[in-house]
Amino acid sequence: MSALVRGAIAGAIATWVMDLVTTGLQKAESKQVAAREAAARVNGKSAVGNLVDRIEAVSGAKLNASQRELSAQAIHYALGAVPGALYVSLRRRVPLIGLGGGLAYGAALFLINDEWLNTRLGLSGPPQAYPAETHFRGLVGHVVLGAATDSIADLLGA
Repeated sequence: MSALVRGAIAGAIATWVMDLVTTGLQKAESKQVAAREAAARVNGKSAVGNLVDRIEAVSGAKLNASQRELSAQAIHYALGAVPGALYVSLRRRVPLIGLGGGLAYGAALFLINDEWLNTRLGLSGPPQAYPAETHFRGLVGHVVLGAATDSIADLLGA
């Protein structure tokens, strides 16, 4: 099995681990924080939900609720698997990529995806619209994702 495949598997599993952590943090947040976060969302949806809408509009497909949920989950896990594959294939060949056993990778994903790209693509509101707790949860979740991707890749022999 190639490093790319092992990295994709590690990234997908790490996405599940990240979800456990971020769900726990989200449950601990106040109703006021949840309301502020909901108000900041574009179209009242997550970035992935807005991406599903955009794909549906561009493709002309009409998804029912079940298909939308499945599509959102597939995209969510692909957003862990694809970068995971790239990370694992490069972490030992390119200086600094594997820094901190995946911690720097996770933090970089957070900054690039959550803080910049989602806003740039219009999938989420601007970073300043969200409460600090949202950013903290995202950073912690992605750092966990990075460390988990690195550790799981090691377990898979990548």
